[in-house]
Amino acid sequence: MTTALKLDRLSKSFPVGKRLFGAPKGVVHAVHPVSLEVQKGETLGIVGESGCGKSTLARLLVGLLAPTTGAIEIQGEPLDNADPALFGRRIQYVFQDPVSSLNPRKTIRQVMEAPLIHLHGMDRAARAARISEIFATVSLREEFLDRYPHEFSGGQAQRIGIARALAAEAEILILDEPVSALDVSVQAQVLNLLADLKTRLGLTYLFISHDLAVVEAVSDRIAVLYFGSVVELGRAEDVFRKPRHPYTRLLADSAPVVGRPLTAPEGRETELPDPLNPPKGCAFRARCPNAIERCGLEVPALSGDASQQAACFNPLA
Repeated sequence: MTTALKLDRLSKSFPVGKRLFGAPKGVVHAVHPVSLEVQKGETLGIVGESGCGKSTLARLLVGLLAPTTGAIEIQGEPLDNADPALFGRRIQYVFQDPVSSLNPRKTIRQVMEAPLIHLHGMDRAARAARISEIFATVSLREEFLDRYPHEFSGGQAQRIGIARALAAEAEILILDEPVSALDVSVQAQVLNLLADLKTRLGLTYLFISHDLAVVEAVSDRIAVLYFGSVVELGRAEDVFRKPRHPYTRLLADSAPVVGRPLTAPEGRETELPDPLNPPKGCAFRARCPNAIERCGLEVPALSGDASQQAACFNPLA
């Protein structure tokens, strides 16, 4: 298979309490060095609780944030110092809130024309033809083009957001909570649309969400993030049915299920560690019922066979 996207020890840190002169008071490591490969036509789901670094990673991938270390490659070509236009032609972002991600002062036609002008230099006739083609692909009527974003429902606005990403002719889409702001019935429509587009256009997806059921349903593989690090990586059918990392089990057990009473997750702590004062060793140790002495001394690396890996010294059987 062809590798569509490769991350080589990609990380992001933010200075905190920056002074006018001198060093900042501290540094928050939002994303620890991540190395991943995503194959062409694959959907990689990325899950984790709020604050684990999912959205920061997504913004790194599309060039909205500059990485602190590491590199990004798309089909073998490095994008670390690439022209922003090259980023846009290769990889695009679909935002969580479909309405607020669209410029309220511009018509949908102007929104759609922007990538065609700035990334592809199309003339007016070529732009009109391309927009007509894209709108047909995502089942939107062309009469919508002269309206403004506030005139659309959430589902319609998300289809427009997807259409805008397709206008750039990118082969990789970063889907950051793309259905979390939508009603359940509309979620199904958008997910079906994304599945159809993936098949027809040969797209590659990174699907970021906190909804484990949705991620499991749409993903080929799943990466579980905790405190900025990938702690488990494996096939979607395995990760939540036979988790190897205790954090993955905690996520699966905490997810609401119809007919099952809500219960607090097991563990000694329920909060993420302090990012300004990270613990030594495994960041999950204070919350883990299976922690051993080694967990407080070393940071575990991903290990296991190719189908399922976990960053744990005492993985689940």
